[in-house]
Amino acid sequence: MTTTPEAAAAVLDDSFHVFDTTLRDGAQREGINLTVADKLTIARHLDDFGVGFIEGGWPGANPRDTEFFARARAEIDFRNARLVAFGATRRAGGSAAEDPQVRALLESGAPVITLVAKSHDRHVELALRTTLEENLEMVRDTVSHLVAQGRRVFVDCEHFFDGYRANAAYATSVVRTAHEAGADVVVLCDTNGGMLPAQVTATVATVLADTGARLGIHAQDDTGCAVANTLAAVDAGATHVQCTANGYGERVGNANLFPVVAALEIKYGRTVLPAGALAEMTRISHAIAEVVNLTPSTHQPYVGVSAFAHKAGLHASAIKVDPDLYQHIDPERVGNTMRMLVSDMAGRASIELKGKELGVDLGGDRALISRVVERVKERELQGYTYEAADASFELLLRAEVEGRARRYFRVESWRAIVEDRPDGTHANEATVKLWAKGERIVATAEGNGPVNALDRALRVALERFYPQLAKFELVDYKVRILEGKHGTESTTRVLVATTDGAREWSTVGVAENVIAASWQALEDAFTFGLLHAGVEPAE
Repeated sequence: MTTTPEAAAAVLDDSFHVFDTTLRDGAQREGINLTVADKLTIARHLDDFGVGFIEGGWPGANPRDTEFFARARAEIDFRNARLVAFGATRRAGGSAAEDPQVRALLESGAPVITLVAKSHDRHVELALRTTLEENLEMVRDTVSHLVAQGRRVFVDCEHFFDGYRANAAYATSVVRTAHEAGADVVVLCDTNGGMLPAQVTATVATVLADTGARLGIHAQDDTGCAVANTLAAVDAGATHVQCTANGYGERVGNANLFPVVAALEIKYGRTVLPAGALAEMTRISHAIAEVVNLTPSTHQPYVGVSAFAHKAGLHASAIKVDPDLYQHIDPERVGNTMRMLVSDMAGRASIELKGKELGVDLGGDRALISRVVERVKERELQGYTYEAADASFELLLRAEVEGRARRYFRVESWRAIVEDRPDGTHANEATVKLWAKGERIVATAEGNGPVNALDRALRVALERFYPQLAKFELVDYKVRILEGKHGTESTTRVLVATTDGAREWSTVGVAENVIAASWQALEDAFTFGLLHAGVEPAE
C-alpha cells in the first residue's frame, strides 16, 4: 500500500527535504535492537509526524531489512513520506547492472535509493582497495543505472568533510560525478562527527558554488554539534537534512530530528511538516523511545519533560508576569507543557504557579504562600524533594490551605519482618495496625520484599473500606542514601510512582531507614489516589 512516487510528490514540497534515518543509522546505537515489527511501528510514527523520507535499511544486506521493505509495501499506506532503501555503489571492477547488491535495492520496491559512496581518497585506496578513478566510475555507473530503472537517487558522500580537508579536489569530484550521473541530492557526511559549524558552513558554500549540485547534510554528534552543524549547512545552502529520532545513532548519535525540525519551523519560518504536525512532536518523540525501549531523555530540547520546567524563584516571579520572559517558545507549539518545580529554591511565585497547575487556588494569600514556602524549605533541608513528587507536594499544600491533613486512615503501628532461611531464600512479612472509619484493623501480608509486603498489608486492611485501592499499582521505586549527618548514620529518601490505570503520581518519604521512608511514600500514594478518586476523607 506504499504510495507511488507521483502521489507522494503531491503531498511533499520537494524544495526542502526532511530525511529520517532512524531505522538504519539510528538503529546502530548501542542498546537498540529493532525487530521488523518495531521498524514498522516507528515508520508509521515518522509518517504521522510528516517527514519526507524514511530510510528503512539495507535490503539484501540482512534478512530483517529485506523483510521490512516487503511488509512496509504491503502494510503501510504512507501519507507523507517516501520509503528509501540504502545501499552501496557497485563493486570495483564490475557493473551496476550485474551487481547483486544493486539488484536487491531495486527489488526492495523503494521509490528512492540512497547510495553510500567513498569521497575520502585514503578510504578509497585503503578500504575499497581500488583506484580513485575506478571509485568515480563506480559512482557514475551505479547512479545512472538506478536512475535508468526509474528510481530517484540520493548519494551519501561518506567521510566527506575529512576527505575535503585531505584532498578537496577529489572530494569535490565525487560530488560532481554523482550530480552529473543523475543524483537528485548529494549528501555531505560528517561521518566521524568532528566538524564545527563554521567549518561546515564554509565547506558547504564552497562545494555548492563549485559543483551546482543540490546538497544535503548528514552530521554525527561526536563534538556535540550535530544539530548546529545541520543548521549551519542549511545556512550555507543545503536543502536536505538527514536526522534520527531523539538523536539515536552510533557512538554518541546523529543530528536529532526534533530540534532540527523545530528550529526550521519556528526559528527559520520554513514549513517542512504538514499543518498541525509540529504539535505532535513531543508525543512522537516519546512514542519512538518506548518502541526502542529507551527512557525518553528528560532534558532533550523541545520535547523533554524538563524542557520547560522552572525551578528558580526568580524565574517563577517573571513567568507569573509573562511566561515568554523565561521561555524561548510556547511549549504547546511542540506538544509540551510548562512545569513549575517546587524546591528549596522556590519563592512565592513558584508556589502560587505550582498551586494553580495542581488545581489548588491560593487566592493570592501572601501569608499562606509564605508559610508554604517556609514549610517546603524546612522539609527539603530534612531531605525531602518535591520537584519529583508532585503528589506529596499537593498533599502538603492542601493541608496548609485547609488547616489539616487529608486522612483516610490513622496508623497505630506497622512492622516488617525479613526472615533469612537456611536454604538461602528469604520470607518477607508485614503487619499493619490502623483505624479507618471508626474501626480498628490488624492486617498481615507477605510480599517479595519488605516494602511489597507493607503495600499488600495496607491493601488488605483498607480495600474493604476503599475498593478503589484495587486499581492502584506501584510502578516505580527509587532509593537514595543522603549524606550522613551523625557519624555513620544516614538519611534515606524514597520516591514511589503509583498508577490507577488512568494517571500516574509520585510521592516521597524520608527517614533514617529505607522501610520507614517507604512507608511514608506509600501513605501519601494511597491518600493522593483516594483524594483524586473523589473519596471523602474518613476524618
